[in-house]
Amino acid sequence: MSFVEQFDHLPIDALCRTAQEASEMEVAAALARRDLDLANLATLLSPAAAGQLERLAKRSNRLTQQRFGRVIRLFAPLYLSNECINNCTYCGFSRDNRILRVTLSIDEVVREARALADQGFRNILLVAGEHPKFISSSYMTDCVAALRETVPSISLEVGPMETGEYRPLVQAGAEGLIVYQETYNREVYAEMHTSGPKRKFNWRLETPERAHEAGFRRLGIGALYGLSDWRRETICLAAHAQHLLRHCWKSQLTVSLPRLRPCAGEFEPLTNFDDRALVQTICALRLFLPDLGIVLSTRETAALRDRLIPMGITTMSAGSHTEPGGYTGAGNDNLHYTERGKIRELADNASEWTKRANGTNATGQFDIADERPPETVAETISRLGYEPVWKDWDAAILAN
Repeated sequence: MSFVEQFDHLPIDALCRTAQEASEMEVAAALARRDLDLANLATLLSPAAAGQLERLAKRSNRLTQQRFGRVIRLFAPLYLSNECINNCTYCGFSRDNRILRVTLSIDEVVREARALADQGFRNILLVAGEHPKFISSSYMTDCVAALRETVPSISLEVGPMETGEYRPLVQAGAEGLIVYQETYNREVYAEMHTSGPKRKFNWRLETPERAHEAGFRRLGIGALYGLSDWRRETICLAAHAQHLLRHCWKSQLTVSLPRLRPCAGEFEPLTNFDDRALVQTICALRLFLPDLGIVLSTRETAALRDRLIPMGITTMSAGSHTEPGGYTGAGNDNLHYTERGKIRELADNASEWTKRANGTNATGQFDIADERPPETVAETISRLGYEPVWKDWDAAILAN
């Protein structure tokens, strides 16, 4: 049974009531268990459990070190294109946003990747909006093939594809596929995605299973916090992760808990998900699924990221840019506006051609909060008693 078939039969409403109404005695009982079910997870997300954050954090820290040691895997996103045919109310790349767009050439992608490699990165996430005219499966395959010798570990965060479209990407050298459901609330999902193929809730929800069938050895899922109730999202995300761990066992699995950040369109979060709730969510997920990787992005501030490392984090981004060409200024000569999906070329003397300090004028997907350079992030990880890992995979492993 696929997760889509299972999803609509989950007792979500009952679990959400548990997450709101659990008592301190029930929290203590859940903490005493070694193997937790979804009802126990909901209990650990309750207001009663919020009063025991220190105990949750200590358990989470101990369990993480047992399963993962004291290592933090580092990666950087490399944005290929901010073209998109979807209207997603919360996203800076949304089709109707009047922004400066560009799609990098293969040579420009290589240039960006080499700049990241010079900073130490050996694990890169290729990110792009969803637009088949600019970001086809063949373009993605060419990007992966061009980077294979420079970057040992390449993951993708692009529009969902068929299993058959994913296989050439795996054969070219991609090993990871990331896809966020954004929100597991069907009604909110429909309100947020007003046009484009991303409106297909089930199609997106099935994506990790198609990616596993195609041969990706790493899978990543997540919810975008700020769109719907955070306890409900976490319960659904955990159920999804549990299903994938059971049925897609050939792949390593990570979850991300990104919070909405300022972006073009100026969308404001619909719900609150504060720092204490983030801590509680990380710890509850770790206790529920001890072997689950948990990713922390530069959406969060430097001070908060440093404090969250011991809570159960296993992977962090660093030095991130969310605009195509953000690391080298690549693509700055091919910028154009779009208005409701229509391309509008810039005049030769337009002020937008004036280069910014970072070398590119392309619009980013969202503003980052932790702007520290990668070496500073790595030094901080070491100072906190953990080991920053730039490379944990090489294709030669399979050859042997």
